[in-house]
Amino acid sequence: MTVPDPTRQAAETQTGDLGLADHAAALAQGTLSSVAAVGAALDRIEAAQSTLNAFRIVRRERALAEAADADRRLAAGERLPLLGVPVAVKDDTDIAGEPTAFGCGGSFAPKTEDAESVRRLRAAGAVIVGKTNTCELGQLPFTSAAAFGHTRNPWSADHTPGGSSGGSSAAVAAGLAPAALGSDGAGSIRIPASWTNLVGIKPQRGRISTWPHAEAFYGLTVNGPLARTVADAALLLDVAAGPHDGDLHTPAPISASAAIGRDPGRLRIALSLRTPFTATRTALDPEVAAAVRRIGDTLRKLGHTVTVADLHYGLLIGASFLPRSMAGIRAAHQKFPGAQVDPRTIANTRLGRLLDGPVLFAARQAEPLLHKRIGSFFHDYDLVLAPTTATPPPRAEDIDGIGVHATNNLITAACPYTWPWNVLGWPSVNVPAGFTEAGLPVGAQLMGTAATEPLLISVAAQLESELHWERERPTPWWLSR
Repeated sequence: MTVPDPTRQAAETQTGDLGLADHAAALAQGTLSSVAAVGAALDRIEAAQSTLNAFRIVRRERALAEAADADRRLAAGERLPLLGVPVAVKDDTDIAGEPTAFGCGGSFAPKTEDAESVRRLRAAGAVIVGKTNTCELGQLPFTSAAAFGHTRNPWSADHTPGGSSGGSSAAVAAGLAPAALGSDGAGSIRIPASWTNLVGIKPQRGRISTWPHAEAFYGLTVNGPLARTVADAALLLDVAAGPHDGDLHTPAPISASAAIGRDPGRLRIALSLRTPFTATRTALDPEVAAAVRRIGDTLRKLGHTVTVADLHYGLLIGASFLPRSMAGIRAAHQKFPGAQVDPRTIANTRLGRLLDGPVLFAARQAEPLLHKRIGSFFHDYDLVLAPTTATPPPRAEDIDGIGVHATNNLITAACPYTWPWNVLGWPSVNVPAGFTEAGLPVGAQLMGTAATEPLLISVAAQLESELHWERERPTPWWLSR
C-alpha cells in the first residue's frame, strides 16, 4: 500500500492553480521547492495521461533531477527568470536526450542537442517536464494521430483542444503545467488557445528561433507561448526569444513583459469578420461572431475606436500559402525516415513535391507585395480584431476515417481565419472570448503589422483586466474516469 505524501499533495493542490510568474516568485521566495513543484506537475500529468492524453513523452526522472539541481542553485542564492519552474514543450521541438516524433509513428533516435528555444528555456532555469502531443507534421487543427490517439479538450472530453499545439494547450488549460511552448504554421497556437480559453501568442517570424531549422515550413511556422494569462505568455515569450547564428529571420529584440500595463493610447481597431478566400464553403458560427463582437464592445469601453471594416486579403495570399505549406510538409516528412503516417499525410507530401521548385519560388516572391497591399489597410487602423476560428471546437473523432477532400473541407470550415498572418510573418494574439451555450470556449485574435507584439500584448492585457478569463477553470473530468 502506498502511503500518501502530505507535502506532495499540498504542493499539487497549490501549484495546479499557479501560473508561470507565480511559480517563479514562490520558488525565489523559498515558499515552494522546485522538486515539489515539478513533482506535483508530473503527478498531475500522469494522472491525466490515460484520459486527457496531452503528452507524448513525460520526463519524470530527468525533470526531477533537474529540479533538485535547481533547488541547490536557489539555496545558493542564484536567481533566474524561471529557475526551477516546470514548463512543457511541443513534440516538434528537440530536447537533448529525447526523441522528436512530430506526431508520427515509429521509433526515432534521441536528439543530441537542444533546439535553440529549449536552450534558452534552460538558460532561464526552466525544468521541462515533457513533450506535448501534436498531429502528424502539424497539419491539422486537431491533435489526433494513430501513434497516440486523441488528445482531449479539458473543457469537454468529447471535443478536440485544437491543433496542432493541442497537447500544449490541453496541458496548460488543465493545470498540468503553468505554460507551454507551441508552434504556429497556420494557426496552430491561436486555434488551440481559442478552443481551451488560453492566451496564445504567434510572434513575429524569427522572434523565437526555430533552430536547428533556419526557418520552418518556408517561413510559415513560428514558435510561441500558451498560458492562462497575458503576463505569463509574455514572460515565456521573453525567455524563449532570441536568434541563433543560423537563423534566416532575426527581428530586432522587444520586451513583451514591459508591455503589460502599458497604456497603448486610444487605438483605431478594425473589426473584421470576413473570411479569407477558401476553395471550400465557410460560414461564421453565430455564437463565435457574437463573442468577437463582445470583445469589440469591451475595447470600446476601454476607450478605443472600433469600426466594422473588413480586411480584403485577395487571392494572391492563398497562392503563396499553399505551396509553402505543402512543400513544408514534404520537407518535414523527409526528416523522419521510416515514419508511420496517415495516407492523408502521404497525399500532402506528394502535392508538396509538385508545388516545390518554381511554384514555391514564386510563392516566396509574392510576400513583399502582400506586405505592401495588406499593410496599406493599417494606414487607417492600428490593429485588426477578428475571429480566431469560425466554429467552436469540433468533436475529436470528426477527423477519423475521412479522406483528403473531406478533411480539407472540415478543417477549412472550422479554421479559415488564422493562416494569412503566417504568410505575412506578422504577430497575432488569441484572447479568450467566452463560451458557447454548450460551455465550449471560443476566441478572438488581435492582429498587427511587423514587430507589433508589444502593442498587441498591451491591448490583450487591457482586455484581461476587464474580462478576467483566467478565473475560469474547467471541471477536472480527466481525473474521475
